[in-house]
Amino acid sequence: MTNPTTEASDTVDWGLPDTAICSAAAELAKNVSPVFLHNHCMRSFLFARELAAGEGLRSGVDYDEEAVFLACVLHDLGLTALGGGEQRFELDGADAAAAFLREQGLSDERVTTVWQSIALHTSIGLGHRFGTDHAVCHSGIEMDVAGPQKDRLSTGFADRVHAAWPRHNLGFAIAEAIGRDTQANPLKAPPFSFPAHVHHLVNDSPPFSFADVVTNAGWGDEFPRAHR
Repeated sequence: MTNPTTEASDTVDWGLPDTAICSAAAELAKNVSPVFLHNHCMRSFLFARELAAGEGLRSGVDYDEEAVFLACVLHDLGLTALGGGEQRFELDGADAAAAFLREQGLSDERVTTVWQSIALHTSIGLGHRFGTDHAVCHSGIEMDVAGPQKDRLSTGFADRVHAAWPRHNLGFAIAEAIGRDTQANPLKAPPFSFPAHVHHLVNDSPPFSFADVVTNAGWGDEFPRAHR
């Protein structure tokens, strides 16, 4: 059960979008996610918005804050029972988020934006080419995992965010969650994908190279000796 008082306090203290659909999305994510995953999603939005502000991007003018919030908050549904499926977790999560948002009455265009942002959130360099909303979302998610732009945050901001939304060893906790899924169903770790990398890391699975793909195709192609 969520605590309505706590949820209202979070919205006011952090200036979170308080539209009906954002509140519904936040409640859904909190109800289906372990704490480490829910906190990661919330921090991702806060970092996304802070980085956008640092670039001079204005909410409601340069980017759609509601769409970014929805994408950030729902981006890891693929690691929950709600978003579990046969695809890599990014796609399962994007599909689950899109289905939920359509039920909530979000327009097809904005659902597409959220779907793309979630589906591409582990693909560095791709989301940014789709639009500003996608780029803002990706920057926040990447920041919370890998911290590539920490120096662009205002002094003390990350500390305040972490105090409100503790990490709970996010980086490795999420790797273990991905690894559990890929161990149960290796099809969720297609070759060369981020889930495949985590599958190898967490489950000690044999690495699968492009050479393996070409050789297993059965066409008789051979790598030049210099590349063997």
